[in-house]
Amino acid sequence: MRIAVLNGPNLNLLGTREPAVYGHDTLQDIERRLRGVAAELGIEVEFAQRNGEGDLVDCVQALRGHAQGAVINAGAYSHSSLALRDAFASVSVPYVEVHVSNIFAREPERRHSMLAGGAVGIICGLGSAGYEFALRGLVTHLTARA
Repeated sequence: MRIAVLNGPNLNLLGTREPAVYGHDTLQDIERRLRGVAAELGIEVEFAQRNGEGDLVDCVQALRGHAQGAVINAGAYSHSSLALRDAFASVSVPYVEVHVSNIFAREPERRHSMLAGGAVGIICGLGSAGYEFALRGLVTHLTARA
């Protein structure tokens, strides 16, 4: 089983970007931990981070026939991107949406997700550990479906 972990704009700055909100773990720290979880679960993981919306849509489209699922933190695009929502609908790849901060306790414009309606699940507010929970939950979901 192959799972893609996709990250949107500014997540390459984790660890230094507003650490009071996003913590001190870097994206590389998260990826290293997810590789360990993947080894434990006997699955493959691959990673991509893109700042541009179209580039992130391209990553989603490339999942068709390549990955069985995805974990996505689309960053600010979570709140605005019909294009990403449509891309996931087009490729029919199950995904879990993850956010490091609790988007529902933030500014009003961050309290809605365009991706949530199509997601298997959403994890937010648990810091970088949310990625691990999202990966485990997605694998559990996919295994139960098989």
